[in-house]
Amino acid sequence: MASWNSIPLEITYEILGWLAFFSWSISFYPQVILNFRRKSVVGLNFDFVVLNLTKHSSYMIYNVCLYFSPVIQKQYFEKYGYGQRGSQKVSKISIGIVSAVWLIAAICVFVALPSQSWLWLISIFNSIQVFMTVIKYIPQAVMNFARKSTDGFSIGNILLDFIGGLANYAQMAVQSIDQNSWVNFYGNIGKTLLSLVSVFFDIIFMCQHFVLYPTKKATIASKLEREGKEPLVKSSDQPALENV
Repeated sequence: MASWNSIPLEITYEILGWLAFFSWSISFYPQVILNFRRKSVVGLNFDFVVLNLTKHSSYMIYNVCLYFSPVIQKQYFEKYGYGQRGSQKVSKISIGIVSAVWLIAAICVFVALPSQSWLWLISIFNSIQVFMTVIKYIPQAVMNFARKSTDGFSIGNILLDFIGGLANYAQMAVQSIDQNSWVNFYGNIGKTLLSLVSVFFDIIFMCQHFVLYPTKKATIASKLEREGKEPLVKSSDQPALENV
């Protein structure tokens, strides 16, 4: 791994890295706490959960292999040089997407075995996490739009995810400035796209929560549903709201 030219930039890089790590690590807890307090998961799209699980699993495989395997690190350096790198139910569509993704991953494993193309293989998992990042937010965003409410979906999760995405992108920028090279961006395109896509959808969710469907509207909507009036969404995968 290349040495740093600027100590202040190196310190900034480390701080941003830890900020992204902690923000993304704790970003899942607000949703869990919200579900526990409400004694309900209404408002949380299960497609988002399953797609998110596949996305993070793929990204974990990519990062663990690249960090711990000297063979993959050698292949990476040979390709990019020695710069630093950085009732509710799941829908059939999501099940199909997840199944297809893991089937493709399994096929790629067998393809990589004869030639030991390990960098290519983990790049496939990196591509999978990018693809899953792009599509995982869509079901939740559409559901919020259909319900005209973000009630049941934790905005704390989104705010922390937003901070993590910004810190992750800023970390790569600091590293690129120090090394006077942008290989950190295109050499790890998955990390770059992860930050950009996450920030893009986080902005959408924040607009939905704070601008389009503020808390007052969500409270009124939930009250009407509890009183037995016409539900906001008629869907076979939406349970009754008596526990909200």
